[in-house]
Amino acid sequence: MGKGRIDEHAIVSERLRGNPLGDPNERPLWVYVPPGYDTGTASYPVIYVIQGYTGQIGSWRNRAPWRPSYPELVDEVFSDGETPPALVVFVDAWTKVGGSQYLDSPGTGDYHSYLCEEVVAFVDTRYRTLAAPEHRAITGKSSGGYGAMITPLLRPDVFGALATHAGDALFEVCYQADFPQVARILRDTYAGDWQAFLADFHSGRPVGTKPSDFPLIEIYGYAACYSALPDGTVQLPFDEFGTPIAEIWDRWLLRDPVRMVAALPDAARSLKAVWIDAGRSDEYYLDFGAEAFDRALRKAGVADEAVHFELFDGKHGAIEYRYPLALKWLAPRLTP
Repeated sequence: MGKGRIDEHAIVSERLRGNPLGDPNERPLWVYVPPGYDTGTASYPVIYVIQGYTGQIGSWRNRAPWRPSYPELVDEVFSDGETPPALVVFVDAWTKVGGSQYLDSPGTGDYHSYLCEEVVAFVDTRYRTLAAPEHRAITGKSSGGYGAMITPLLRPDVFGALATHAGDALFEVCYQADFPQVARILRDTYAGDWQAFLADFHSGRPVGTKPSDFPLIEIYGYAACYSALPDGTVQLPFDEFGTPIAEIWDRWLLRDPVRMVAALPDAARSLKAVWIDAGRSDEYYLDFGAEAFDRALRKAGVADEAVHFELFDGKHGAIEYRYPLALKWLAPRLTP
């Protein structure tokens, strides 16, 4: 059947212009075009791919030994002659704190609006798309899986389907247990001073040369997305002992996909197709989050036939082989 191709674009975002972290508002955007697109006139469903925490778009071309990269896996799916064709869009939402959780936040910038308004419009303008939510899906792993869960709930007028692989959910389980450890690391390395950590982290030394780097920036990055004040001040959800600060932690919990389903049941019921999976041995217990999200959808009234839920043998990493399974499942459900 032949191979598809990846078109590489740059999108200039007005929503990200002047963002609080000073990150660029011109972003790379890749569009996978399936075989047959250039020789026909048909319009296509679109699947948007978003990345996990610390993910940058160029990382998609990385490969592990004996394992294809994700763009290669995408091409295998849509070159098999069996899966209905779709455009696949790779979105960049990197920030100086490692990610955006695909939310609008005064701590990071308007990444939710950038995705739902600017990126989608950019693609619909330049390609023959089926420009309606029932033909548009979003998919990701980990923090990308989180973004895939919450984006259609917040914007059912844009996205009507999703796939989440080990997405962040059930926050008491996947996040709260780390609070005492992070508080101890901050105390022992930076005398409990977040600003001292940030100054050191952004000092120009190679990131990762201190073992404290990743545990601290990850929690700080999430707080920048979930609990920044209107002036951009980032509030951490726990005190110096790792004990949750109720009024701040509650703001995180409002962003938990499990709770968001209960708060937005009409948006949940509008979903046409939902793929949920996670490894049974996920180190962050996101298998529990996946199951809780599945239960919340069904309790909200999402039809059983619209949801695929699966726990597989595996951990959090090296699960890229799961991504094409979701693409194969989504594509016919997005196709008229």
